[in-house]
Amino acid sequence: MEFYSDDSDEELVLQVQKGHSEAFAMLVNRHTDYLYRIVWRTYPDTQEAEDVVQDVFLKFWHKPSLFDSTKGASFRTWLTRVAMNRAIDMLRKKKPIPDYDYLMQQSMNDPNIPLHELEEKVAKIELEQAISNLPERQQQALNLCFYEDLRQKDAAEIMDVSIKAMESLLMRAKKSLYQIMIERKPS
Repeated sequence: MEFYSDDSDEELVLQVQKGHSEAFAMLVNRHTDYLYRIVWRTYPDTQEAEDVVQDVFLKFWHKPSLFDSTKGASFRTWLTRVAMNRAIDMLRKKKPIPDYDYLMQQSMNDPNIPLHELEEKVAKIELEQAISNLPERQQQALNLCFYEDLRQKDAAEIMDVSIKAMESLLMRAKKSLYQIMIERKPS
């Protein structure tokens, strides 16, 4: 049987449920980069994020009936939920994000690192740490809407909340981030 790039996810899922590995490969190729970004935004460790994505796909391959199209969610929405839940589980066991000491050690190991690059890394780490201090649901909302550039409607569907709830999560997340960053500024 031949599969085409314009076949829908749901058509491919039906074929995976019949045991067609080519359909599975197309789904993996179609969604791996997206899922990796979602997982990495929740759990910023390259190797662990790759492992989570691989585990999610393997789980689906071994038991494709886990996706039930009659429940109304698209395959991509379902896959995103599964990956985010797995990343959250990993996050709960997480090691801390590298901090200033790590960056200073890097700069001493390589004195040719330009100062602006070091400052950018510090700013990025500060933002990541601030985001990691937000409640999980606010983190997820920010990751989906701002880093993955999903519409609020799509993010709400993935998180299984109303659009109003999504708007509220985003508003509270922005407010909290602003407050965290203000508190961290040196006086």
